[in-house]
Amino acid sequence: MTAMTQTEKTGARTDEAAALIGDARERIDALDDRIIGLIQERVAVSAVIQEARISSGGRRVNLAREMEVLGHYRDALGKPGTALAMTMLELCRGRI
Repeated sequence: MTAMTQTEKTGARTDEAAALIGDARERIDALDDRIIGLIQERVAVSAVIQEARISSGGRRVNLAREMEVLGHYRDALGKPGTALAMTMLELCRGRI
């Protein structure tokens, strides 16, 4: 099996564009790793909050707070931000 060239891997039509795309993809991969780490940190912090709420006799989920989070993401990112926030909330507290 032959190795793909950088141009073939990126779909670019020139070596210069392929190099730029390759560099940008490396940056995206690094950003994705940071985002994943931040989400994992958020999941851990959310678990602390849920445990405190439950141990004090409260409910696991505070829907008013979740609406604030949804609004924040929507305001910052538009309609897709709402879907992103819903996914993040589900990761942090599970389905309700």
